[in-house]
Amino acid sequence: MAGDFVHDPGLLDALERLPTCAFTRVVWRVTWATRDPLAGGTGGGRWHPPGQAEILYTSLTEEGALAEIYHHLSKAPVFSSSHTRIAQIHVRAERVLEFASVGALLAFGVSEDAFRRGDYARTCEIGAAARFLDIDALIVPSARAAAQNLVLFLDRLTPDSLTPGDIRDINWPAYRESLKRRK
Repeated sequence: MAGDFVHDPGLLDALERLPTCAFTRVVWRVTWATRDPLAGGTGGGRWHPPGQAEILYTSLTEEGALAEIYHHLSKAPVFSSSHTRIAQIHVRAERVLEFASVGALLAFGVSEDAFRRGDYARTCEIGAAARFLDIDALIVPSARAAAQNLVLFLDRLTPDSLTPGDIRDINWPAYRESLKRRK
């Protein structure tokens, strides 16, 4: 069954020893123009196995959100011309675990090489175990930018935990030009 997941007892113990913090601030998320920026996904990702729960991936910086999505869009044979937007989301979460860098993940069995190349096996185990422990969200390093992401377990939040903020269209040609100027 998709929701069943056996958790590593050692991982559960290690996560329970970590301090949690409250989180209240604005984050950013890129979506298709027709998608609600507060709607999560269940298809799986770096921090959650497919079909387990509805997860919302966001970034603590606008640049981080753009870099994450640009990476995925640029892997396609033709860069999508579909209309995308970037949204600010005001977040309030009570129980958040923070992994400040890839180095902080080493103690949990995540190598930098595995993290950068997209090997999601161990990070999915960490996310699933954290959700099992009633953690609201994870602050994690971005694999695409010098930024941190906020991964929200939507079933652990209250309805008033997320409030949409400003939303604007993304100009991908201008973004690509900005990347060229930085090199």
